[in-house]
Amino acid sequence: MNGVELFLLGRTLMKIGEQAMPPVKSGTPGSTRSVLVVLGDLLSHPGTTVGEIATRTGLPQSQVSTAVARLEEVGSVETGPDPADRRRRLIRPGAKPSDRVAEVRAATIDDALAAALADPDGTAPDPDVLREVSEALDLLAGRLTPSVAARARGLDAAAEPPRAG
Repeated sequence: MNGVELFLLGRTLMKIGEQAMPPVKSGTPGSTRSVLVVLGDLLSHPGTTVGEIATRTGLPQSQVSTAVARLEEVGSVETGPDPADRRRRLIRPGAKPSDRVAEVRAATIDDALAAALADPDGTAPDPDVLREVSEALDLLAGRLTPSVAARARGLDAAAEPPRAG
C-alpha cells in the first residue's frame, strides 16, 4: 500500500463512519465531518481556542466556529473566557456527555459496513468477509489512535526545511 491508497482508504472509512452515524436534526448548521474533526481535536487538546483548532486541523476558522457552536448547542463542549486574554474563548469537552454523544456512541457500524461490502447488485456480503473486515478495523482502531496521528504530524513538521525569513 502506498500513501495515496492509504489516503483513499481513509476517505472511504470516513464515509462509512458518516453513514453509521445517527441522523442529525434538520436545521443544525455545520457538516458532520467538520464537527467530528473539531471534537476529535478538542478531546486531544482541551482548553483550546478556535484559532488553535483551525491551525491544527487545517479547517477554515469559520468552519471551526460553526462546529463549536453546534457542539456547544448540544452540550458536547463548554466555552469560557481565556484568563490570559479575555477577548478569546477557551473550548473544552462538556463535563457530562450530551444525549447526542450517547446516541452516537451507541450506534454501530454494522449496517453501514455491510452496505459498503455488498456486491454491486446489493447482495449482502459473505458473513466471513464482514467479520474479517470488522476484526481488522478493531485492530486498526486499537493501534492507530489519535496520539499516533499527532506523532506523525510532528514528524512531518520536523522534516520540513526551515523557512527563509
